[in-house]
Amino acid sequence: MLTTQPHPAGHPFVKGHGAENDFVILPDPDGRRDLSPEEVARLCDRRTGLGADGLLRVVRCTADPEATAMAGEAEWFMDYRNADGSKGAMCGNGIRLVARYLVASGLARPGRFTIATRAGSRTVYLQDADGPVTVGMGRPGLAGPAGIEVTVGRRHWPALHVDMGNPHAVVVVDDLAHAGKLRTAPVVKPAHAYPLGVTVEFVTVVGDRHFAMRVYERGVGETRSCGTGACAAVTAMRQREAHPRSAHYIVDTAGGRLYIAVLHDGTMELTGPALIVAQGAVRLFA
Repeated sequence: MLTTQPHPAGHPFVKGHGAENDFVILPDPDGRRDLSPEEVARLCDRRTGLGADGLLRVVRCTADPEATAMAGEAEWFMDYRNADGSKGAMCGNGIRLVARYLVASGLARPGRFTIATRAGSRTVYLQDADGPVTVGMGRPGLAGPAGIEVTVGRRHWPALHVDMGNPHAVVVVDDLAHAGKLRTAPVVKPAHAYPLGVTVEFVTVVGDRHFAMRVYERGVGETRSCGTGACAAVTAMRQREAHPRSAHYIVDTAGGRLYIAVLHDGTMELTGPALIVAQGAVRLFA
């Protein structure tokens, strides 16, 4: 069982990933850590820190001012931070990893339970130690900026805005290689549409209800996978052509395969792997 106790060598941490979208988990059940953006960035740095696409601070809802209103729905709050230290509202791969951690550490029982996020409460389901984890992602939002255009090099495409608790601009391409090397953020216009930045998905059709995707996450860069992005990609493809009211989809990412179910009420469920690979203690705080 994973430890949640203080460690003489530093603050305990857990490292894991969901379809190779990797995170550092910092247990903080009593809400004693007030992480600065600089501290988060240091932890996520792949050369001088632990290395990760983001940080997941796990705290009781009753111990964090951002989550106290959700304490009646969930015991635990996922304080999600991007690799650059900025706060994020929702992370589909990250919340599955938090669910895995809570069960592995004995803080939650296998089965169905709820985790609070800045985008609201989300229900997760996992049955065993190594199997997939499912999370209810809510209903995608399409209201938002219109006339979005994404440019990479000499190529540019119209994009669809999708809100999955965080903003996405989804582009449909003929070939994922057309997204280029994605070492810098794609240019998104109009510039005022996303003052806090936007995650951009490049999506191509593989087969019937089967897509492949690359993603540039705001505050991070290109990542191997993105759970909210996979849901946004499915939403965008459903807007392009007629699909059954409820249906199941496959989204292939560089880090693995994700499964999305669209239910009769329009809500979505995301299923995929969530693996813990290491635990230890770190001294990166003043």
